[in-house]
Amino acid sequence: MTHRISRPARLLSAGVAAAVLVPVAGMAAATPAAAATPQVTCTSQQPELAKKLKKDIAAALKNRKGTIAVGLHDKATKTTCTLRGTTAFDSASVVKVTVLATLLWDAKKSDRYLTTRESDLATAMITKSDNNATSTLWRQLGATKVKKFLAAAKMTKTVPGSGGYWGLTRVNVTDEQKLLALITGKNAVLSDNARAYILKLMGKVVRDQRWGTPAGAPSGTAIHVKNGWLPRATHGWRVHSIGAFKGRGHDYTISVLTHGNSSMQYGVDTIQKVSRAIHKDLTPLTQAPTRFTPTDTPKEATVPAPR
Repeated sequence: MTHRISRPARLLSAGVAAAVLVPVAGMAAATPAAAATPQVTCTSQQPELAKKLKKDIAAALKNRKGTIAVGLHDKATKTTCTLRGTTAFDSASVVKVTVLATLLWDAKKSDRYLTTRESDLATAMITKSDNNATSTLWRQLGATKVKKFLAAAKMTKTVPGSGGYWGLTRVNVTDEQKLLALITGKNAVLSDNARAYILKLMGKVVRDQRWGTPAGAPSGTAIHVKNGWLPRATHGWRVHSIGAFKGRGHDYTISVLTHGNSSMQYGVDTIQKVSRAIHKDLTPLTQAPTRFTPTDTPKEATVPAPR
């Protein structure tokens, strides 16, 4: 089956704390002040919602170990929350959405269809997180095209993995939220057909990979997700989830990136705690009598990486 890529439309569309060195008069050397713990920042047309989200996200992450970054944007209430927006992580399999977006962006430039082969590879890459399919498309596109897409998408801090190790692409929450914004809103980078195609595949992810940001999503909400994980000697397990959600008067995206997890399940639990808090605050229980329960046997592809 081929997929038509239409011509472009138009449009489109961070908080970290820094350590400060404080010189103290009369001392032989300056003493570094303790680095302030990054805080969740939230803004909204509904100030009480921003206040509640800030409180509940912080509570969900209290005592959780590792480094955790969070991004949220809800178009309906113009609500944005950020934690460690510029902290870099190895992407693991979440980069597969960027690979698909690059493929569609490149095809649009030539005003061509995806071939049946490309469509089959894209489907396997997103719905099953197939590593071989991803490697094939990564080699086809090459680092140059990926970098050109990232420039067009203004994902300025995303750095493609070298040596064919696409799972070691460096990503942050700010850029992942930019990518989700391109997928969910009309813009000049991705055609409407391309956006619909990406969302379609993210909505058909196999059951055992439907964990992470969808946890606690209210009934009647369309769920689109892509997850990733990777264990390495440094920073332990990287466990990530990005998702787009639409329904019950809201249209929002969530990105949660983590590393320093002691196990895969620990990272999954962290992501799902904060995701449940976000979904609950956007759609309280009275508006959502039932909520999405993620798989209790989460799986993902462990991406290729050098030893």
